[in-house]
Amino acid sequence: MTTDTATAEAGRDFIRDIVQADLSSHKHGRIVTRFPPEPNGYLHIGHAKSIALNFGIAQEFGGQCNLRFDDTNPTREEQEYIDSIQADVHWLGYDWGKNLFYASDYFERLYDWAEGLIKAGYAYVDDQSQEQIRTSRGTLTEPGKNSPFRDRSVDENLDLFCRMKAGEFPNGTRVLRAKIDMASGNINLRDPVLYRILHAHHPRTGDKWSIYPSYDYAHGQSDAIEGITHSICTLEFEDHRPLYEWLLDKLPVPSKPRQYEMARLNLTYTLLSKRVLTQLVRDGHVSGWDDPRMPTIAGLKRRGVPPAAVREFIKRIGVAKANSVVDVGMLEFCIREELNRTALRRMAVLRPLKVVIENYPEGQVEELEAINHPDNPEAGSRKIAFGRELYIEQDDFMENPPKKFFRLSPGNEVRLRYAYFIKCTSVVKNDAGEIVELRCTYDPATKGGNAPDGRKVKATMHWLSAAQSKPAEIRVYSQLFANPSPDAGNFAADLNPQSLEVLTDARVEPAIAEGNSPDAMQFERQGYFVRDKDSTPDKLVFNRTIGLRDTFAKEVGGKG
Repeated sequence: MTTDTATAEAGRDFIRDIVQADLSSHKHGRIVTRFPPEPNGYLHIGHAKSIALNFGIAQEFGGQCNLRFDDTNPTREEQEYIDSIQADVHWLGYDWGKNLFYASDYFERLYDWAEGLIKAGYAYVDDQSQEQIRTSRGTLTEPGKNSPFRDRSVDENLDLFCRMKAGEFPNGTRVLRAKIDMASGNINLRDPVLYRILHAHHPRTGDKWSIYPSYDYAHGQSDAIEGITHSICTLEFEDHRPLYEWLLDKLPVPSKPRQYEMARLNLTYTLLSKRVLTQLVRDGHVSGWDDPRMPTIAGLKRRGVPPAAVREFIKRIGVAKANSVVDVGMLEFCIREELNRTALRRMAVLRPLKVVIENYPEGQVEELEAINHPDNPEAGSRKIAFGRELYIEQDDFMENPPKKFFRLSPGNEVRLRYAYFIKCTSVVKNDAGEIVELRCTYDPATKGGNAPDGRKVKATMHWLSAAQSKPAEIRVYSQLFANPSPDAGNFAADLNPQSLEVLTDARVEPAIAEGNSPDAMQFERQGYFVRDKDSTPDKLVFNRTIGLRDTFAKEVGGKG
């Protein structure tokens, strides 16, 4: 994305106002931000907000945005996640150039600085168990209790810390804690853990380390090493800021970044907890991290959501200081708006019902002209085949229709898009009494969809040639959760049992089958669809990105 594009997309918000003020006052000569994911899962749309803000600010103000992996917990990190995160950032339209970093790049320096804290009397090795440390930390209304190991000598602490690094002790037997204030009103300042023993293979450093820094210790110092000017995070880290600043003050860091907090993204019908998303995958509720029902960036991409729609959504919701819940309908609106503008039009029949045009010559096939986009003449047109045998949607016919049903029924005339007027003359049923075929007639004088005598019809229907259309599997996705406020503690109870419908007998026009574009297209009157990665020349598979209008809320009883 170019700087001009970023500037056009950027709105004004309190973070940008701070950045502008810092540049205007010459507090900073150049802005440096960072997007610092932990590589322990796939990114979701909440991360997209952070990506767009950090990279957007850097582009808008002519600065730099680093991509840094905070890889301090090797038991949960995998190369798969690192690769997926980089792909997701690129898909959203951003690039870090040469500025790709890892917290593990700084492990040696972080260790040396931790020794410096010990020597200055600001850190000590604690032999208490994790449970003992948690219990002695106190509560919001009661102060914590000093560890019995808090007053160890500097020499003893240095010796033990060195031996922790050498791998002498089992996991969980010792930690390095900052020595701050066990009576602090901020629990994060009650001697937080800086290092823990962890005998685990690291994706980048291998088996070199037996101790790993905590997120709180590594994060701020990594910011300082990289010269980050504005360290932007979500509101849950607001109480961590005093610790962030305490460490920067006590260590010989090359710069002093400032932390700023913003509201995280919360969406109706959606859970963005990494724990929940991981469990959805592990328990088989979804097919994987990129399941099109998942709020992951990979899931959005597989579902056919264009990155421009995600960027527009983030621009519209803005950057606020207070948490709130955004209606998922706003995201859906942005998706529809973008796809309506860009998606080529095609025809597909999802639930086919055969139609025989009895007065159309057997064996005859004619080609009709169909436009690719009604608002974009430059998109051109294509040929579609018309013959004696067609398919229409089952829902477009009723044998005994109610009032105001204007589609096909016995004796009623309708328009076939781009083709002719047809009228149903009889119905063919199987032994079970199910309608399997319609017999119709057509008016040759209505070619192109208009009657020379001026008569009107009230319905225009899509259709496909039975002979020329191609079979396809269509996966119709809806919201994963039926509850607008799903319970993260018992999310399985709120899952929508109708979040996926697989249609195996669908038909698509040849232009759909022959194309190999990764872009979503509009199936006329149906919605927006995209070719799935499971699709092959022998088995076409398409995912529904979104319907033409919101019907989900009505189906599940409203948005509450």
